[in-house]
Amino acid sequence: MFELKPDPWFEDGRKKAVYAGEAMIVSPNPQAAMAGYDMLRAGGSAMDAAIAAMAMTSVVEASQAGPGGDCFALVHDPRGGLRAYNGSGAAPSALSADYLLAQGFAEVPRVSPHSVTIPGAVEAWCRLHADYGRLERARVFAPAIEAAEAGVVLHPRIVRDWHAALPDLRAQPLAARHFLKDGAAPPLGARWRLPGYAALFREIVREGATAFYESAFAERLVGQLRALGGLHSLEDFAGHRGEYVEPVTTQAHGQTFAECPPNGQGAAALILIRLLEAALKGGSLDSALGHHILAEASKIAFALRDDLIADGNPDAASLDALLSDASIARLSAGILPDRAARRLRARDYVPHHKDTSYVSVVDRDGLTVSLISSIYTDFGSTLCEAETGVILQNRGAGFALAEGHPNRLAGGRRPMHTIIPAMALKGGQPMLSFGVTGGHYQPVGHAVLAQAIFGEQMDPQEALNLPRSQCQDSVLMVEAVLGEAQRRDLAARGHEVAVSGHPLGGGHAIRIDHERGVLVGGSDSRRDGLVIGY
Repeated sequence: MFELKPDPWFEDGRKKAVYAGEAMIVSPNPQAAMAGYDMLRAGGSAMDAAIAAMAMTSVVEASQAGPGGDCFALVHDPRGGLRAYNGSGAAPSALSADYLLAQGFAEVPRVSPHSVTIPGAVEAWCRLHADYGRLERARVFAPAIEAAEAGVVLHPRIVRDWHAALPDLRAQPLAARHFLKDGAAPPLGARWRLPGYAALFREIVREGATAFYESAFAERLVGQLRALGGLHSLEDFAGHRGEYVEPVTTQAHGQTFAECPPNGQGAAALILIRLLEAALKGGSLDSALGHHILAEASKIAFALRDDLIADGNPDAASLDALLSDASIARLSAGILPDRAARRLRARDYVPHHKDTSYVSVVDRDGLTVSLISSIYTDFGSTLCEAETGVILQNRGAGFALAEGHPNRLAGGRRPMHTIIPAMALKGGQPMLSFGVTGGHYQPVGHAVLAQAIFGEQMDPQEALNLPRSQCQDSVLMVEAVLGEAQRRDLAARGHEVAVSGHPLGGGHAIRIDHERGVLVGGSDSRRDGLVIGY
């Protein structure tokens, strides 16, 4: 892991890993990373830093995450072990699949109040801060409040996504008011203010989670959603609670990999990690064979995910059986090294999305936080609260309406979630805190990092620099940086190869070397992120 590199390694133009000895944070935006770093330097905990960074992300990457979205976390405390937190919200209690079918919908409309599940991020931030924070809430939210009021300078990736969402923003008068200027998206390097976000954060500092769920803000929000035809109630908001849950785990590469349980898709990531290890058999990810094996393993993992994973399903015993050695051996035996299998997905109901924000932090006391938040698609539902401009997620678009589907929409039920934080542990100690944004790419990204870091001994940045591919159904999407020779090889194996029109995912990771007391961080060049430590 720490061997000296030859001179050409320094000349290849790729990002290099960052090293630190005490504490480290990695975030998808420099301003968010600095906000968290300031907490660490001020004596705050990793959780203080993570929440400060995520609050800042809500301002600098409002299209990706924010108080109108959901949140999941894995937290390892040296004194209390590993815990997972599910900060996702449910559908309004009065909403059902039958109601939408009767309205003539074949699926949950992405841009509609029916796609807006109760946002869980604010409750999660407040609960996690109460349990693991050291600094006052005012100190933690101060950087985000200042940035929202003074304005933030926009970075390349967020401007790209902003312009891609322009038609959707123009279609919503309130979104256009808060996120466009004269009907246009901001240019690169523009300064953008979100004073309404600052106002809400000030209320959260004073009142905690009640400022979002039991307040004048909640009354305005519910009234607005109901005026649009939504079935939300004040009771739905006041009754929201996140929960600590038992992580799901599996053994691979000599590590224990941990994910959040369903309703997140973490179990699919664990299946894919195991399948890739078994089928690649020591081969290199950075090869045509590596991309082929990854594609075939992904088809299996996604087919299982779409047929099994939902709120409360499958149970722990079923997951254990699915991840058993016998199950993995049976599943991996069907992966052929020279031929692509047919499309395996049985249900195609989850809309594509690529927007999420992830932060990883390790503090000087060893508290390790892997935290992820999202409003789902670009600018979520594009519906926003009128006074503050807070964008509301459209996570409800992840529900199915079909009778008998495990992820069928029902009032009070949480949809299947794509956002998944992760950790790898050995002997009960965290060895890697990591996450990969990018919707359905996330399980693939987790498997790639696991294989590259633990199977091929790359550092986190080297693993994140690898060219990427993704096969969720019948098409193998590849990044433009994947060489023409490898694309031809993959086509010869029977894949329908297409170049992706956007970067695949955006990962961040911190490797923890307990023996040497060293932290090694990586931040994906596909995002505007930064690793910083001391």
